[in-house]
Amino acid sequence: MTKAPLASIIVNNYNYGRFLREAVDSALNQTYRNTEVIVVDDGSTDGSPEIIASYGDRIVPVLKENGGQNSALNAGFSLSRGDVILFLDSDDVLLPTAVEAAMEALAEPDVVKVHWPWLECDDSSRKTGKVWWKSLSDVDLRDLVLREGPDGVTAYLPSGNAHTRGFLESVFPLPDVRRNRECSPSDRERSWAARPGPDLYLATLAPLYGRLKQVAEPQMCYRIHGGNGYQSLKFEDRLKFDLALFDYVSKAAAEHCGKLGISVNQERWKAKSWAHRLQQAARSIVSFIPMGGSFILVDEDCWKTDSFLSGRKRIPFIECDGQYWGRPPDDVTAIQEFERLREAGAEFIVFAWSTFWWFDHYAGLHRHLRTGFPCLLENDCLVVFDLRKKSGLV
Repeated sequence: MTKAPLASIIVNNYNYGRFLREAVDSALNQTYRNTEVIVVDDGSTDGSPEIIASYGDRIVPVLKENGGQNSALNAGFSLSRGDVILFLDSDDVLLPTAVEAAMEALAEPDVVKVHWPWLECDDSSRKTGKVWWKSLSDVDLRDLVLREGPDGVTAYLPSGNAHTRGFLESVFPLPDVRRNRECSPSDRERSWAARPGPDLYLATLAPLYGRLKQVAEPQMCYRIHGGNGYQSLKFEDRLKFDLALFDYVSKAAAEHCGKLGISVNQERWKAKSWAHRLQQAARSIVSFIPMGGSFILVDEDCWKTDSFLSGRKRIPFIECDGQYWGRPPDDVTAIQEFERLREAGAEFIVFAWSTFWWFDHYAGLHRHLRTGFPCLLENDCLVVFDLRKKSGLV
């Protein structure tokens, strides 16, 4: 009888002792029994090593000095023996069937990565009801990555994937980016160590080496808590990080394409990237809207901006108690809400490129703006109207 292939779950941890036991238990309690669990502690100072020691020989412990997530995963992967590898952040939790689902999907010879939706939970492990879903059909994404670079991939979250050993051996060890200053957004955030982890890096490289497959049902819980590094960043810090991350991953993807004999255009990737377009848009807002001014931002909350952007007050649309309240149901509501905000002091309205379709869908609002207010800027990133002037009069 053929023995079932071995799976390896590599748990990486840094000062998440309050969540660590739940993560390790979820790795040990898989329905797929031929699984080894490796727990890498990246120099924690919160008692995590004692928790790891309590598991005895049920796990493979790795205690190392602090070096960042990439170094922790490199250490774990170097000790792993599995044909299939799952990386688990220590503040997340695998559902019991995660490995079983991964092994089934990765049994197809051309599949190198499998991913799944994830359930959101809070810091007390209560499910919030939200499902983080990146829908992706079972296709060969190589052409999309070659055309768009890192922006051509989806479903990158460490605990939301499983990879074949063959693929990982082609791209490991992960680069050491501990001293990449661009990827550490600010002095305030250095304790988080906002260094490029494996997420986008592996998601971008995987399609170059094989096919991706999606498991329909969620197989993990993603924990939202006050310590989530990226989620807690301010808009400008997050944009700075995203720009550096895109450039870092683009360089890596181009290098691997070169090894595979594939020619790519990195400048085209950059020109089309979300982060670089957002940077251009943010600079335009600062250029056209004076310090201390206020503007309505129509972006459907995609930018995740703060209440102020470089000293300019940002007002979501539509707005309720300062929060984004969804799309207007019709033109009448859109115009009423716009006029309410204008009369309350909004001086400009800015449409992000992702909402240009509003001009057709809300034709009445579009006509109201075009006939009533001067357009200061119109390009492939933004459309900006000056609400301080009406019918050409100040």
